Amino acid sequence: MNREDLIYRTYVRILEEELQPAMGCTEPVALAWAAAKVRQTLGCTPAFLRVAVSGNLMKNVKSVVVPNTGGLRGIESSVAAGASVGDADALLEVLSRVTEDQHQAIRDFLDTVPIRVEKLESPVPLDMELEAVSGGDKAVLRITGEHTNLVYLAKNDTVLVDRRNESPTEDKGDKADRSLLTVEDIVDFAQCVELDDVRPLLERQLSYNMAIAEEGLKGEYGAGVGATLMESGDSVDLKVRAMAAAGSDARMSGCGLPVVIVSGSGNQGITASVPVAVYAREKGYSEEQLLRALALSDLLTVHQKAYIGVLSAYCGAVSAGCAAAGAMAWLDGGGYDAVAHTVVNGLAMTAGIVCDGAKASCAGKIAMAVESGLLGYHMYQKGHQFWGGEGIVIRGVDNTIRNVGALAREGMKETDRKIVELMLEGLGGNSDSAGC
Repeated sequence: MNREDLIYRTYVRILEEELQPAMGCTEPVALAWAAAKVRQTLGCTPAFLRVAVSGNLMKNVKSVVVPNTGGLRGIESSVAAGASVGDADALLEVLSRVTEDQHQAIRDFLDTVPIRVEKLESPVPLDMELEAVSGGDKAVLRITGEHTNLVYLAKNDTVLVDRRNESPTEDKGDKADRSLLTVEDIVDFAQCVELDDVRPLLERQLSYNMAIAEEGLKGEYGAGVGATLMESGDSVDLKVRAMAAAGSDARMSGCGLPVVIVSGSGNQGITASVPVAVYAREKGYSEEQLLRALALSDLLTVHQKAYIGVLSAYCGAVSAGCAAAGAMAWLDGGGYDAVAHTVVNGLAMTAGIVCDGAKASCAGKIAMAVESGLLGYHMYQKGHQFWGGEGIVIRGVDNTIRNVGALAREGMKETDRKIVELMLEGLGGNSDSAGC
């Protein structure tokens, strides 16, 4: 196989692996799926559950609403929802079929089944272990590295899955090789891909993510970031930011609509797709141009996140916002140069926004990430740029992306530990009071 064919097949496969549907914030939903799976393995309703989760996972589950639970939040609620009414065969759509009539069953489970939560000391940011007990039976489950990466499953003395001896990284060996991603090859791929090879994936992404963005504008969700922006004016740039934020407003508030994720994140999936769709439709670009731009944005997001990792102290919306702006530059007729400069300019301004868990303020961070990406694009249009040697910017867009990844993955480890510590101490008030 020549290099061109290898790149093409790898990029198609990456899109197939990344563009998966999920309902609700990915971390609590992953916990719900784990709870449903461990209950399925146990074969009955647990009398006791032990849940051990890594600090990053704890951070992302603490404050976000679990979908289809009637507004419940947190680790215990995620586990109770999955163990009581979740569909273990539905993966990250584990709660998609839960009805309002079943909300009481979740609350009853919380009231009657002890759930002990522990912090899991692990070198892997996304790591969880669940143990379910009933009578003399016990089931144990471990998920590591990715939201549905089941590495251990056992009932009593019978081991059903055991892949714990594999390297404890965030990358599974059977996945497409993300190291083959480069900005230049991504642009070439977007321009030449046979759309039928990726059309179903991209059309589902558009359908799901635009639907939740529209819902976010209609309903009373979160802090209303999207609606606030939409009421501030009617420029294309403002609509692009508002619609992306509105999708996050709804998702972080437990909206039951599914989202197609990117890099394991619904917020990144929304940020990589909704701004591109709004921009293309506002400017009258064809559906084919939109789909190609969407593939470009998705792959640019994955390229950046491959160096950062699944969970860190670095807000992934920055990566997706810069990627989306790069796709907008391409829609306007720009080639590799326009995309590369847009991404670098955007990263130079907002790299370092911290992730302090999934919650309502994610919508504001998304709005800021898309804004910085757009500013980076407008700078390029005016002939302005940030130069290599200025801060973490280095000559070559792929080199800058690697620098940002090193900053996020290694340099912000202590920041990540401090964020988790502050959140667990409950500094700054509780979820029912104003932060000020």
